[in-house]
Amino acid sequence: MAYTTIDDGSAHFQTVIWTGNDSNPRTISHGGNSDMQPDWLWHKLRSGILSHMMYDSTRGVGKRLHPDQNAAEISQEDTGTITAFTSDGFTVDEGTSNDLYVNDGSRTYVSWGWKANGGTTTSVSASGSGATQIVASTHQANTEAGFSIVTFTAPSIGSGNDFTVSHGLGGVAEMIILKRRNGTGNWHVYHKGTGNLGATFLNLDNAFTDAEYFGDTDPTSTVFSQSEGSATDPGHTLIAYCFKSIQGYSKIGSYIGNGNASHSPFIYTGFKPAWVIVKGTSSSREWFIFDGTRDPINPFAKYVKAESTDAEATSAFGDFCSNGFKIRSDGASYNANAQTFIYMAFAEHPFVSSEGVPVTAK
Repeated sequence: MAYTTIDDGSAHFQTVIWTGNDSNPRTISHGGNSDMQPDWLWHKLRSGILSHMMYDSTRGVGKRLHPDQNAAEISQEDTGTITAFTSDGFTVDEGTSNDLYVNDGSRTYVSWGWKANGGTTTSVSASGSGATQIVASTHQANTEAGFSIVTFTAPSIGSGNDFTVSHGLGGVAEMIILKRRNGTGNWHVYHKGTGNLGATFLNLDNAFTDAEYFGDTDPTSTVFSQSEGSATDPGHTLIAYCFKSIQGYSKIGSYIGNGNASHSPFIYTGFKPAWVIVKGTSSSREWFIFDGTRDPINPFAKYVKAESTDAEATSAFGDFCSNGFKIRSDGASYNANAQTFIYMAFAEHPFVSSEGVPVTAK
């Protein structure tokens, strides 16, 4: 069996950076080895204080969510928006009243994009009853890369009762980011590395806790669980971004900090990372996002925080290596002694190609 089925990570995930120029419209093109039409875009103003933006091809262009807020989905095109997902990037429109979100002259931006299924969704009908019932939903899935976008409406089944939602990954979901669309509500996050079936919030720096946001049940290879009365009261419309690890392309896991910069942890992923998000689980820690496009030379240090509107900042986190990443700091935010940190990472390229050749030996 081949080590990996994905030799080029840029076929499924890419980062792009640009400087605003006030043009309208403007097409932002990816720079990876492969052309990639994104289905989920997450972007942030780097050079100033402003909310993160999320768009996806399931909900459609122009519909925006803010991962650092608990706000409902909005379509506020006068402030600038994504107007198209192109064959190798996306088109931005600066709006009529305020272009800070996408292309304001001289400001710098970053966008991270993932490929799902080109906007084509699969519908799942409601079935079953009790805690195992599956609610009606849609998903567009990229099973090769372990990523799906799921939408559903919460049913009325009685407070505290559970139901399940199909995710379409073709394997066990290891991380899920879920948000209510039609009203306020925190971004709920499930991660397999918490060890207590807990959850936390993307828009806050809270610790993971043993709460029933995901039905107090681990996801399976087909569904994840929800409970009425947590994030999902009847009539709530929700979206979930679901992930599973793919050897040589993505890794969802955890590590234990030791508080020692000289002998700090090395995290094996099986690929050179292009993007990493890290968070401490046992106390209030921020969500740090790093990528190899903003930091092409080690050490990687430029970060933004998912729960914060803050501009990009710098802290010497570590090195992107050919087969993982190495922490180079004793900072409590990502290397506190005896504390668990969860992460999700995506590849620039695998350590070993599908032909069994170390990529660095090519």
